[in-house]
Amino acid sequence: MKNAMKKVSPKNGLFRTLAELRGNPRACIYTEPMWGLSMNLCLPYATVYMLTFGMNDVQVGIVTSVYMFSQMICAFLSGAIIDKMGRRKSTAIFDFLAWSIPCIIWASSQGFWFFVVAALFNGMMKITQVSWDCLLVEDAPKDRITHIYSWVLICGNLSALFAPISSVLVAKLTLAPAIRILYINAFVIMTAKILILYKFSTETAVGRVRREAARSKTWGEMLSGYKNAFGKIVKSRGTVFAIVISVLVEIALVLGSTFWQIIVSKRIGVPDTLLPIFPMAKSILSILLFFTVISKIRQSRLKWPMYGGFVCYMISCLMLISVSGTGVWGYVMLTFSILFEALGSSVLSTLRESLVAIHADPEERSVILALLQTTVMLVSVPFGYIGGLLSDMSRVLPFVLNIGLMLLGILATALFYRRTSVSYVQ
Repeated sequence: MKNAMKKVSPKNGLFRTLAELRGNPRACIYTEPMWGLSMNLCLPYATVYMLTFGMNDVQVGIVTSVYMFSQMICAFLSGAIIDKMGRRKSTAIFDFLAWSIPCIIWASSQGFWFFVVAALFNGMMKITQVSWDCLLVEDAPKDRITHIYSWVLICGNLSALFAPISSVLVAKLTLAPAIRILYINAFVIMTAKILILYKFSTETAVGRVRREAARSKTWGEMLSGYKNAFGKIVKSRGTVFAIVISVLVEIALVLGSTFWQIIVSKRIGVPDTLLPIFPMAKSILSILLFFTVISKIRQSRLKWPMYGGFVCYMISCLMLISVSGTGVWGYVMLTFSILFEALGSSVLSTLRESLVAIHADPEERSVILALLQTTVMLVSVPFGYIGGLLSDMSRVLPFVLNIGLMLLGILATALFYRRTSVSYVQ
C-alpha cells in the first residue's frame, strides 16, 4: 500500500512535471482532455460508421490513403506556414479546418465522397501537429520532454472515462444516428478547445524569431529554406533514426486503428454496442502503464524500452488474429491482446515523439518537423489502400503486415545502437 501511494505522490516524476508546468506546455496539456469528450467518443466507431453507408473494405482503405495524402501535402507546407503565421495562430486556424469542419461533414455524411472530402480537410491536422508540438515543447525544459509527451498521451486516454456514452447512444439510437450526434458534439467541444488554447497560450520565443525572419520572405523563399534543414537531417543519425521509427510506428498505428474495428466487428463478431468497451479498457490500461512502467523510462536509455514496445505490439497482433469467435476464450484472448497493444502502442508513441524532439535542431524545429512528417506520410500513403486490399482478402492480413513492421523496427533499433556505447546519439 505504501509503495502504491509512493507511485502517485508528488515525488513521482510525472506528477512533478505536471505540477511544475507553466505557460504554453501547461495550456497545451490542460486542454488536451477535451479530446475525451469530443473526437475520442467517435473514433471507436469511425470505420464501422463508414460501412453503414454501404462502403467496402477497399473504399475504407482509399479514404485512409486520401487522408494520408492530404497529410503529406500539408506536412510539407507546414514548416513555411507555421514560421509565417506563428505557432499559436497556425494551431488555432488549422485545428478548426482539420477537426471542426470535418466533424460537420461526418455528421451529415451520405456516403463515400463525403468521407473523401472530410479526409482532405482532416489531413490539415499535420499542420497543427507541427505547430502544436512547437507550442508544447519550444519553451519547455528539454529534460522533461519524455514526461511531457507522456502527459499528452495520458490526457488522450482519459477518454476512457466517457466511452460508455457512445455505447449507450448506439444501443438506444442504433449506430448511424448515434454517431451523427457524437460528431456534432465533437464539433462543439473541439471548437471550444481551440478557443481556450488560443486564449491561454502565447507565441513561443523561437516562434517570434522565426515569424520576424519570415515576415519579408516570399513563400518561394520560405520553401527554399528547407534545403538547409534537409542537410541537418541527413547529417544527424539520431534524426534519421527518429524518421525511420516514426514511419514504421505511423503505418502500424494507422492500419491498427483503421482495421481493428472491422476485424473485431465483422470477423470475431463483437456486437456494435460493445465496441467502445475495448478502447475504454485500452485507455485505462494505458493510463496505468504510464504511471507504473513508462514513467520509469529514462530519457537517456531508450533502446530496451523500444525493443519492448515492438515486441508487445507484435504479441497483441498475434493474439488478435488468433481469435475467431466471441466465446469465453475469444474474449479472454481479445482482452490480453488489448493489454499488450496498450503497452506497446503507449511506449512506441511516447518514444517516437521523444526521439524527434530530442534530436531535432531547435532553431530549425518547425522545418525539420515538416520534412519529417512529409517523409512519414510519403511512405505511409499507399498503406491505407494496401491495408484495404489485404483486409478484403482476409481481415487478419493487415495485422500480419503490422507484425512485419514491428520486426523491421527491432532491426532498425539494433542497427542504430550497434555503433554507440550510449543509448542515444545527438
